[in-house]
Amino acid sequence: MKIKVKVIPNSKKQKIEKGDIWKIKLKSRAEDNKANIELINLLKKQFEKVVITSGLRSKNKILELE
Repeated sequence: MKIKVKVIPNSKKQKIEKGDIWKIKLKSRAEDNKANIELINLLKKQFEKVVITSGLRSKNKILELE
């Protein structure tokens, strides 16, 4: 399943808001790939496979989940 995600880094709490575009708040800053790593680890709790297919350096991403 492919989803569109808007990542909000440097938040106080982790939070996932599902909709047409998922809004995901992360504690990590968007530097040195820390936010992407936290995003993948957060979603791996619910899905077996998480791959960022587009937007590796952007707040707007497309993810493939299984």
